[in-house]
Amino acid sequence: MEGPFIRIEDSGAVIPLRPDVTTVGRGKGVDIRLEDPSVSRLHAELVRRGPYVYVVDMGLSRNGTRVNGRPIARRVLEDGDVISFGSARGRLGGIPREEVDPEVELRRAVAPELTRREIDVLTALCRPALSDAAFVAPATAKDIATELVVTEAAVKQHLLRLYQKFRVPEGINRRTRLANEVIAMGLVRPLPTVTVPPQAQRTMPLPPEPRRPGIAARTPVTRRAS
Repeated sequence: MEGPFIRIEDSGAVIPLRPDVTTVGRGKGVDIRLEDPSVSRLHAELVRRGPYVYVVDMGLSRNGTRVNGRPIARRVLEDGDVISFGSARGRLGGIPREEVDPEVELRRAVAPELTRREIDVLTALCRPALSDAAFVAPATAKDIATELVVTEAAVKQHLLRLYQKFRVPEGINRRTRLANEVIAMGLVRPLPTVTVPPQAQRTMPLPPEPRRPGIAARTPVTRRAS
């Protein structure tokens, strides 16, 4: 079989990964459906980026996702890695090592383990840079705090740990360098754009006009029939 695939341990089924994202879970709409009560309806995603693959735990299951027995939130994979989705297991294959140049191999080797909260911070940090607008700076600590409904001090503590994990040295544009590193690794990706149908836009109520100070709102006057 050409290209990356996963072999499910219980059934022995060999399933090729999609070119972009392969969803894994117990629900009816996923790409790889696992009939195991420990697997959530949407449990994880297997994401392909160039010659390598990483797994993302969706955070919807108490049992989580593990790689080679180690709990993960997001992890770049190698050929032969065993991925556990709850109690269900599969082995990844079809990732040729010769197609990954030394620079990418080194970057993959140092990709840090991230907590779910750190992934939230990185996603909020990189969201402006993943938009369609050009030359957009990453989000500030205040912007991230507002989006995640936490204090700005807590966000700064997370950023300090992330700088250390991604080995971003002190200096100017530190947030930008962190965002560039994270995007280059493929650890975050843009969310799908939500579009509102034209019919729904027409039925949306208009906001009330602001009242001027000192002027009472007019009430409609009805005339009595003579």
